[in-house]
Amino acid sequence: MREEQAELGLVLTGGGARAAYQVGVLKGIAELLRRGAACPFPVITGTSAGAVSAIALASDPAHFRQAVYAIERVWREFRVGQVFRADAASMLRSGLRWMLALASGGTLIKPPRAIFDNEPLWELLRAKLDFGGIPRGIYKRHLHAIGINATSYVSADSVTFFAAQPDVQPWSLAFRGGVRSQLTLPHLMASLSMPFLFRPIRLGEEFYGDGSMRQTSPLGPAVHLGANRLLVVGVGDPDVPGIGLHDPHCEPSIGQVFGFMLDSLFMDQLRADLERIARYNQSPGARHIEWMIITPSKDVGEIARRHRLELPWALRALLRTLGASNSAGTQLLSYLLFERGYTRELIALGQADALARAEELREFLQLTPRGDQRRRAGDAG
Repeated sequence: MREEQAELGLVLTGGGARAAYQVGVLKGIAELLRRGAACPFPVITGTSAGAVSAIALASDPAHFRQAVYAIERVWREFRVGQVFRADAASMLRSGLRWMLALASGGTLIKPPRAIFDNEPLWELLRAKLDFGGIPRGIYKRHLHAIGINATSYVSADSVTFFAAQPDVQPWSLAFRGGVRSQLTLPHLMASLSMPFLFRPIRLGEEFYGDGSMRQTSPLGPAVHLGANRLLVVGVGDPDVPGIGLHDPHCEPSIGQVFGFMLDSLFMDQLRADLERIARYNQSPGARHIEWMIITPSKDVGEIARRHRLELPWALRALLRTLGASNSAGTQLLSYLLFERGYTRELIALGQADALARAEELREFLQLTPRGDQRRRAGDAG
């Protein structure tokens, strides 16, 4: 890794099934690079679903396109059953357990730790990800640092678990910090554990959940890990639709409120952090931080609505009960729709959005245009 590249960072935000869009953006970037190129991002950070792609890239940093295509194959074939148990029997058991626990005040049976059982996701990621590739990439200097974010339910801190070159130091600030770790599947699953939906994960002496919950500075971890040019790939809609009420006098359903909560969880802090960096860059003597952000050019909720019938019947019934099956409830649907028709459309959208900004990306990533490469090869000959 050349020293002048060490400041470029990739930030992948959270967003459940929406993270398929990030895979498409990465695929578009891969098409801008020469074949066999290493990962152009020496610093990578990921939160929640974005942490999956972050780990996949960091596990094989010497072969960017190969790593991107590997994670794309998973997202292109996704089914909800690979993420959490959504068959009728599992949903019925979960519902009965909740009812018995509530009816008995928890004396006959303890309530479930979460709405969904995500053991299938443990099995899928255990089979598809090579965490051993991370220390190899760092040792061979193909990677400067990789960080994934989780939230401690004990200290209420946002914690970045990172692996990095020896010169990167841990940090401790108000409500957030960085801890050098040997990254493992439990670290990733902790970052993925959306509140209420999936159970918390124990790491050491503390329980952790989704990395977006207390992440007041989504871009901060990448900066602490050494980056000062950040490519941020978000999953928010081009226009924030609010809670999606067609009738302002109609009380929102539980599903609409839950979808609004997830929007706030995954989107709001990113916008605030970008504004904070813009103000910081204007300060005299400040270390200038450049950034470029790519987000969906189309309404992801509307895309989810078109694919809602792909969900298993039992999950559709649950969403209908929560009031999240109509057009006003598509926000929640857009985070849970781990079905290949939906994820493939998001991948295609992400790829198209990246290629539509190809020249801007080449300049930001400091890539040599292919035409220049050919001319230089001709001159050398």
